[in-house]
Amino acid sequence: MIHKIFFLLGIAFFSFMTNAVAQHKLPELPYSFNALEPYIDAQTMEIHYTKHHQGYVTNLNNALNEDQKKLSINQLLSTVSKLSPAIRNNAGGHYNHSLFWTILANTKNTQPSAQLMKAIETQFLSMDSLKSTLNKAASTRFGSGWAWLVVTSERNLVVCSTPNQDNPLMDIAEVKGTPILGIDVWEHAYYLKYQNKRADYLSAIWNVINWEEVSSRYGEAFQ
Repeated sequence: MIHKIFFLLGIAFFSFMTNAVAQHKLPELPYSFNALEPYIDAQTMEIHYTKHHQGYVTNLNNALNEDQKKLSINQLLSTVSKLSPAIRNNAGGHYNHSLFWTILANTKNTQPSAQLMKAIETQFLSMDSLKSTLNKAASTRFGSGWAWLVVTSERNLVVCSTPNQDNPLMDIAEVKGTPILGIDVWEHAYYLKYQNKRADYLSAIWNVINWEEVSSRYGEAFQ
């Protein structure tokens, strides 16, 4: 009897651990909520991370069936046209924000790698031109969405934007590729500090872009 009880407990524990591993999780924020002051305020960061991003993670886990829980976030995005709107929106929200936190930093004056800088100058002529192109994509995105710097399958750098929580990894994206930099232009990303002045937010965010991380993502896109 005792052996049977331990056997059943073992099955229950294995089932619990299997389900736990399958759950998507909120990644650890790599800095404090006030680390990006004065460009992004602490209250916005806290609400954005603990409420909005956590909401995407929770809703994504709730929307997945047992087979879908076995898929990575990238696998979900690559077949999103076959999945429910709830998975599309929340998988996108989870991926987009997980990337967003890493390409921001309180370390001043980070610089692109020589490899990335050469590609920027080839595709956009200069860093200022790249920033201008990205800001235009972000400022002209109607409603909520994202602006992206993407590495295409041809290994070119391209700027694009997507609505809502869509991104270039999705099979429904107009421009497909590997995002290496994303700018969140949902109002919750900036409204507490900048109100309706999206252009001011877009100008400020360049002060906290982590070019070391962007460069690392650029290098990984070629692997």
